[in-house]
Amino acid sequence: MLSGTTTQPPSLFTQSIISKSMKSTHALSIFIRSKMDGHGGMGLLEEHFDPNVIGRIREDEYESRSGSDNLDGGSGDELEANEEGPPRKKKYHRHTPNQIQELENFFKECPHPDEKQRLELSRRLGLESKQIKFWFQNRRTQMKTQLERHENILLRQENEKLQAENDFLKQAMRSPACTTCGGQAIPGDISYEQHQLRIENARLKDELNRICALANKFLGKPLTSSPSPISPTCLNSNLELAVGRNGFGGVSTAATTLPMGLDFGDGAIMPMMKPMMGVTSKDLQFDRSMLIDLALAAMDELFKMAHTDNPLWIKSFDEGKEVLNLEEYTRTFSPCIGMKPGGFVTEATRDTGLVIINSLALVETMMDTNRWAEMFPSVVARASTVDMVSTGTGGTKNSALQVMHAEFQLLSPLVPVRQVKFLRFCKQHAEGVWAVVDVSIDINQAGSNAHRVTCRRLPSGFVVQDMPNGYSKVIWVEHSEYDESSVHHLYRPLLSSGMGFGAHRWISALQRQCECSAILMSSSVAVDEHAAITPGGKKSMLKLAQRMTNNFCAGVCASSIRKWDQLRVENIGEDVRVLTRKSINDPGEPPGVVLSAATSVWMPVSRQRLFDFLQDERMRSAWDILSSGGPMHKMVHIAKGQGPGNCVSLLSANAISTNENNMLILQETWSDVSGSLVVYAPVDMPSMHIVMNGGDSAYVALLPSGFAILPPTNHGGPNNINRTIVKPEGEGNECGGCLLTVGFQILVNSLPTAKLNVESVETVNNLISCTIHKIKAALQLHSRT
Repeated sequence: MLSGTTTQPPSLFTQSIISKSMKSTHALSIFIRSKMDGHGGMGLLEEHFDPNVIGRIREDEYESRSGSDNLDGGSGDELEANEEGPPRKKKYHRHTPNQIQELENFFKECPHPDEKQRLELSRRLGLESKQIKFWFQNRRTQMKTQLERHENILLRQENEKLQAENDFLKQAMRSPACTTCGGQAIPGDISYEQHQLRIENARLKDELNRICALANKFLGKPLTSSPSPISPTCLNSNLELAVGRNGFGGVSTAATTLPMGLDFGDGAIMPMMKPMMGVTSKDLQFDRSMLIDLALAAMDELFKMAHTDNPLWIKSFDEGKEVLNLEEYTRTFSPCIGMKPGGFVTEATRDTGLVIINSLALVETMMDTNRWAEMFPSVVARASTVDMVSTGTGGTKNSALQVMHAEFQLLSPLVPVRQVKFLRFCKQHAEGVWAVVDVSIDINQAGSNAHRVTCRRLPSGFVVQDMPNGYSKVIWVEHSEYDESSVHHLYRPLLSSGMGFGAHRWISALQRQCECSAILMSSSVAVDEHAAITPGGKKSMLKLAQRMTNNFCAGVCASSIRKWDQLRVENIGEDVRVLTRKSINDPGEPPGVVLSAATSVWMPVSRQRLFDFLQDERMRSAWDILSSGGPMHKMVHIAKGQGPGNCVSLLSANAISTNENNMLILQETWSDVSGSLVVYAPVDMPSMHIVMNGGDSAYVALLPSGFAILPPTNHGGPNNINRTIVKPEGEGNECGGCLLTVGFQILVNSLPTAKLNVESVETVNNLISCTIHKIKAALQLHSRT
């Protein structure tokens, strides 16, 4: 500005322009800040206000010139001016309370009325259309003003908070203290590595915040990136480490997010694995953040259930086993995977046992799919790893997380296989204390392979603690919900009591397998044999017996490990399931058409007596047509447990004969508190000579048959499944009877292209009926059925 020039005050028009520009800039700044900070102002608005109004208000900002808070508003007459002459005095129109109420009600439903709606309102309220238009403009402006006022309050509070934090940091920098000794710290330059770590840490925090924002958007619940402490009241054991139920389970306020993984909050960093095929990185991060949240919640629930006694767990009336008190469980825990579907029933049990295995070995076995299935061959029909989210930390399985798919079986054709997709999470809680938890998920509900879920696995698994002399204490919890309508009425009491898929079955199977491994690895255990067998032959024979037993279970339960086709034959009872498949290129089976038939019946005899009868080679001629009517002789006996019934044997109909064309019988038997098993298959003598000398057993063709015996419950019987069984005195707890499953696999035609006829199916059905009849006759059970 030139010297001496008189400064004129800005005109009214210029002041108006400047004022409006400053207001627009201020409103835009507030709007951007609110979007960046994630604050909203809907808490101060009316209950039925449409959130979309905010965006439309900002779009229509240029329409309104009035910011008056007067609810009556002015009409368009007050904006008119006489351009040719002096301005006339503006006319004001005050709306009646009834008109205001009508306009307010309509504004809640539609803040942007169109021309037709304005005409309807003007006709109904006795106002001009222009008056209606300006009233709505003024009302939207008023709403915008309230929103901006609320945003200003939020920003002012945020600013005060930042100022307080800034003052605190300045004070801390003036007098730094050493975190180790508590004395005065000597400031110095940080190293290059520390500088790079801080940069990487900042980048990972931004990435984590982005993931949490996605989870907030799609989950509809808060998922924070900052760790939060857990209340001490949530801990009920001195062995338990705090595991939170927040977004990533953080429990330490001093925890920081380190590079190359996700922090579980206790110092364990979960390394992220490569994405699954067909899944984008963005979707994967969102899905895995939910998996981590679910895994931590499931681990928290499992640990509490393992260490909480009465009233959460109560003793069952009949077997004395620990069953879940559902009322107490509902009061104590929140559902991890949603409410129970309609028509589903609950089974939940807990069992404790000592096992000959250390905690690290057990955890390594559980986190390996193949080794896990081999450890529980009668329970796990098939298992696979869908996705490996984390392999663990520090070279161990601590914080290992993976998605798995498994089929759980009960050895009966009357109980369908349970197919479950679940999350398995492993965590070390203390030195020598580990836990592995499973919880159902269904990440492919919308996929082409989606199927109706008939079973859900609630937080289940075990807590293992090392004990002296190589033993471990295992607390196992099994908690499932399943569709009972698909189960035969004969087995419903068994499943509802938890004896079918319950914790005691897992514990007993684990104890039996670990005992078997310990015996086989012991050099002091000799093999009871009447024929020569090398140490390599012993191993090869056990491997062949394992394959035989697995194939028998797959045929009885019809798991998907074998592609069976079910047959419907009119003359066959509904309790007998007949399956068929074609064996072509499998060296472990004879080529041709294979037929499998199985059924389950009630037997009025104790389980132990029935098992002793079936596994005794001297009594085999009473029921087995392969014995040729004479006694069998045991050629080889390999013990797999302390009891005489847990073994692998090689039987011959004539031990003296050296004819190589004679058939031998390979047999495996075992028994524990959960049930008993007798599986056998005819094998030719030349093939077994190769196996006994350490040869490859994969090329020995066999088709297994056998029996599975399950213990009774107090609510079972041949005629009335709900009646209580009366046990005679002196007979023990199993005198009431047991459930017997009979299964046969035979080759009906050596040509894979051959057609299956009805006569072959009826022959197998008659074989099952005849075998059951002979067993009852030998045990003199016909008078008791």
